[in-house]
Amino acid sequence: VQLQASGGGLVQAGGSLRLSCVASGGTFSGYVVGWFRQAPGKEREFVSAIRWSGGNTVAADSVKGRFTVSKDSAKNTVYLQMNSVKPEDTAVYYCATGRGILSTWSQQRSYLYWGQGTQVTVSS
Repeated sequence: VQLQASGGGLVQAGGSLRLSCVASGGTFSGYVVGWFRQAPGKEREFVSAIRWSGGNTVAADSVKGRFTVSKDSAKNTVYLQMNSVKPEDTAVYYCATGRGILSTWSQQRSYLYWGQGTQVTVSS
């Protein structure tokens, strides 16, 4: 499975951005799709995740109430809607997919396939 993340760019603080993650060479069926981000000089951190079957979601405390993960089954695509963005949201955002129980969705080791990342820059 190959993942393609897109939708990043430059946005002002308080604005919105929507990231997309498309799978090719397979589908998300039976998988969890997660979003992670890595800011310069920092470790990669969990943002949010969704189970393809059922639609259960989880999100990091830092983005709860601002970011929403969703899916479009017809397009085999997972979205990360980012609202009320802050300068500290600046990072390269990655999507990944794997299998695991809900308690492990925030762990990078739960994910088998990773996309190449898309840059999000939030200006103050």
